Amino acid sequence: MKLPENTLHAKIVQAKVSHANILSIDTEEAKKVPGVVAVLTYKDVKGTNRINGLAFPSNKGDGLDRPILNDKKIFQFGDAIAIVLADNEKAAHAGVDKVKVEIEELPAYMNAPDAMAEDAIEIHPGTPNVYFTNYIAKGGETSPIMSSAPYVVEDSFYVQRQPHLPLEPDVGFAYVNDEGKLIIHSKSIALHFHALMIAEGVGMKAEDVFIVQNNIGATFGYKFSPTIEALLGVATLATGRPVYLEFNMFQQITYTGKRSPFWTTMKMAADKEGKILALESDWSVDHGPYSEFGDLLTQRGFQFGGAGYNIDNIRGNGRTVCTNHGWGSAFRGYGAPEIMFPSEVLVDELAEKVGMDPFEFRYKNVYREGSTTPTGCAPDAYCLEGLFDKSRPVYELAKKTAASKNAASDGVKKYGVGVSVNIYGCGLDGPDTSEAWAEVTPKGVAIGTSWEDHGQGADIGTLTYAHETLRPLNLSIEQIDLVMNDMTKTPNSGPSGGSRQNLVTGNAITVACKNLLEAMKKEDGSYRTYEEMIAEGREVKYMGKWTAPCTDTPPTGGQGNPFAGYMYGVCVAEVEVDTKTGKTQVEKMTLASDIGTIINKLAADGQMYGGLAQGIGLALTEDFDDLKKHTTLTGCGFPKIKDIPDNLNLIYTETPRANNFYGASGAGEMPLAAPHAAIINAIYNACGARVTHLPARPEKVLAALAK
Repeated sequence: MKLPENTLHAKIVQAKVSHANILSIDTEEAKKVPGVVAVLTYKDVKGTNRINGLAFPSNKGDGLDRPILNDKKIFQFGDAIAIVLADNEKAAHAGVDKVKVEIEELPAYMNAPDAMAEDAIEIHPGTPNVYFTNYIAKGGETSPIMSSAPYVVEDSFYVQRQPHLPLEPDVGFAYVNDEGKLIIHSKSIALHFHALMIAEGVGMKAEDVFIVQNNIGATFGYKFSPTIEALLGVATLATGRPVYLEFNMFQQITYTGKRSPFWTTMKMAADKEGKILALESDWSVDHGPYSEFGDLLTQRGFQFGGAGYNIDNIRGNGRTVCTNHGWGSAFRGYGAPEIMFPSEVLVDELAEKVGMDPFEFRYKNVYREGSTTPTGCAPDAYCLEGLFDKSRPVYELAKKTAASKNAASDGVKKYGVGVSVNIYGCGLDGPDTSEAWAEVTPKGVAIGTSWEDHGQGADIGTLTYAHETLRPLNLSIEQIDLVMNDMTKTPNSGPSGGSRQNLVTGNAITVACKNLLEAMKKEDGSYRTYEEMIAEGREVKYMGKWTAPCTDTPPTGGQGNPFAGYMYGVCVAEVEVDTKTGKTQVEKMTLASDIGTIINKLAADGQMYGGLAQGIGLALTEDFDDLKKHTTLTGCGFPKIKDIPDNLNLIYTETPRANNFYGASGAGEMPLAAPHAAIINAIYNACGARVTHLPARPEKVLAALAK
């Protein structure tokens, strides 16, 4: 409502098939629509017309496979082929309908197995559909153990293409300022990443692209990848006018990235006493047609498969697969929900074979002193034993409750309890770095960060770290100004992904504030005022930088120390299953968490509740597979108010973490690492139906019951 009068309204022309050669794009009729100012195609892009996906060196692709506006091919349903720019939104919509795209349709590979078939054509000519591989080799060879162990289980699993479904669709605008810099306002949660990823594509130097984050509700991770940023950049550079672009919900669902499905087979062995001896796994990541961050995601397969348990011997192979379904982007948990679902369900299967209660079987095998993670390093905290101790009364009561309900039931409704371990890391792999600044002002202190906020509480986090560190100045919170998420003003704090900001940027804020305090400190131990700093000619603004003391996990062998910290949880789910209809109702969930020192209780609680709610959707209803059905919020299986129980209970322990000044870890992703596994395990406990391919819709539960 406050945009300049000469702002153009943009609407995109989207592909209506999943794979095709583009023969021609006719924009002439669209240009004749009253109010339409321009219709842009790839020919109007001033740069390379490619997003830079920042590919690993070992990637067989170059990471430059995603066009801003498709030129030679359509790679997925919903691809952007043209941009219609008009004086008003109605004219822009009308122009979209007049653009004619002539295509030659090609075979569409809508899942990883089909794209890996011998007769499948290369989706990106010159790059194999399997373009990245890795493996894990921890301890000794697993084959002899599997052949001799008294208890061995094996199963296959599928975790689906989960849609993010934020209620606010993508929205943004762009303009060129008086200095010739491209300024883009968007929902980006990776400001500095995105400037690098789109600059060459739109035809600008990276140092001349600045992104500013709008106040937003949520992204759940899809905005770790650029979406509308490059489209806006192309449009404003082509026309010289400010451009505004707003997706409707259909475009939000069909254009933006999704959780990448994992197709996994997993095998696990235990000895007579119930100690897990070995793990074998094989995972294929269906990353859609665009490679950005697909290699990193595939790495999560060996970092979190079997996480939480001391397993001395692990072997596994992973691969990233190009398909024609929705492209893969980050989603809360990023790889853990896809690989911990197999391992947490298989742990249940193994416990049953050993003859142990699944809760006690886990308790026997979780990290203790001397344990190592799947990547061979020591955990940052040994807190799982304590979390199980806190959860045991909840679990025992849940079993009694289910037994009494089953005894009183007519046999149609059955009740059960399931459990899972939830783990996620904090940080981008290796020496993750963040920057912040602190500046003394006449009012108090200003803090500058690019701690991008997509609903998780970056503002309260920044304020809390600053207030706590600046306690010697006796500042009220009203005296601390936050300058956030504007590349023209704020430093590179890294993206809000990987549950990294609370730990990594929290540390950077702390360092900046400590540097400021040191500069303000007088010999007598008191502190200079702003006026005294100016009078003495002292600097008033100080940078803070912090780098994680980690070695990157190499893709070969998977052994290393990748993350600055971890988050741990134990989830207990209680369900009702209607054996006539197959419908599952989650009645209660309890999550016992250890995220280190809690920086803000309300923010932490919000993350736990949100993760559990999304876990229910992931377990039972959510999907993006059928392009005719799964293109609305309800069609995607968005959980309704009746699907999420009010009975969500949170328990915390606080084990300080060594890599944060205040002992904190992250919060956002752990609660979605495996609650869906607890729900699936509870369904089995209730009625004997084992669903291993998600979501567990009623028909899948009935099919499993029939077996």
